[in-house]
Amino acid sequence: MAQTTKSRRGSTATKSGSSRSRSSKARSSNSRSSSSRSSKDESERYRRAAEDALQQLDWTIGYLHGIKKTEISKALAQNRSFIRRNLMGDEDPGLPDQKTNET
Repeated sequence: MAQTTKSRRGSTATKSGSSRSRSSKARSSNSRSSSSRSSKDESERYRRAAEDALQQLDWTIGYLHGIKKTEISKALAQNRSFIRRNLMGDEDPGLPDQKTNET
């Protein structure tokens, strides 16, 4: 009786194993195309998040400049420029108040 159970388990495992391999092949071909799409979507999502963070930094720089904390605003503006140029690959236009007589 124990041998019968083992052979049934073995044959069941073989049947389910073969159907699993077929379905996994179909999933892997679908996942390749969706994987490249999802990685592009994900990188675009991260880029948008970085742009939002840089906009918040722009606001902060302007606020600090407005309350006459020019040394801090100047340092943050330089950091923002570095991030835009070297990490984001963008030209940094700078802020209008970045290059004033005060800084």
